[in-house]
Amino acid sequence: MAITNKQKSDIQEVIANSLRNKFQNYHPEPASMPFHFRLLGKDRMALYSFIHSLNTHFGTSIFEPVAQLLAQLNSAKAEVQQKAGTQISSEAQRVIQNIMDSLTTATTAPNKPEEIQAIISVCQQGEMKTVKPAKIDLKLTRDDNTVYLFDIKTAKPNAGAFKEFKRTLLEWVAITLATNPAAKVQTLVAIPYNPYEPQPYNRWTMRGMLDLEHELKVAEEFWDFLGGRGAYVALLDCFEKAGIELRPEIDKYFRKFSTDK
Repeated sequence: MAITNKQKSDIQEVIANSLRNKFQNYHPEPASMPFHFRLLGKDRMALYSFIHSLNTHFGTSIFEPVAQLLAQLNSAKAEVQQKAGTQISSEAQRVIQNIMDSLTTATTAPNKPEEIQAIISVCQQGEMKTVKPAKIDLKLTRDDNTVYLFDIKTAKPNAGAFKEFKRTLLEWVAITLATNPAAKVQTLVAIPYNPYEPQPYNRWTMRGMLDLEHELKVAEEFWDFLGGRGAYVALLDCFEKAGIELRPEIDKYFRKFSTDK
């Protein structure tokens, strides 16, 4: 199903409101950079600082609510910032540690279907332990009752961080199954855009840790999975239109940093 005009309008509103809120609450850290200011101007340095701050702001304030809006078209339920649960079995923890050890030493290659089956077999065995896992950025429940749990990451995660990403994905599976062993659950890392475009996303840094087919969706494959074929292109158009609408406000905001006024 194609993205609707109502969704496009709602997405543009989310983007615009988020950026306006950022302008109202953003306070650049005081820093004396006399050479940079004289070479580039305070307005350009302020813009650089703002963009750097916006990169972290994009995740929770823009990508997550936009993903939720898109997913509502093809999912029975779409939620952001959800808790996976608080209980995990000691046997599931043992299995997860064995998986992590095998991947770290390259004894085995990542295989998410097999890993899930291994966790299912022990998900309620042993002692139930209380844990506090990372929050789920986006939780989808499809009409077939399959639950998809997404960890939305920046475009260029540190290569070393994928070990912890993998552990989080496995723990979400075990925690979900601890309370509902019959649940159909899939856990994935989502990367909203490809910084290497038009070249393919550089996946080699995560190849030995993530099952690339079952645990990773990048750029178009992520957004189209949520909103249907063509959602990614439509989403880029929404960002462009929001930017055009906001351009006078953006220019006005940064003029106050100009050294020429």
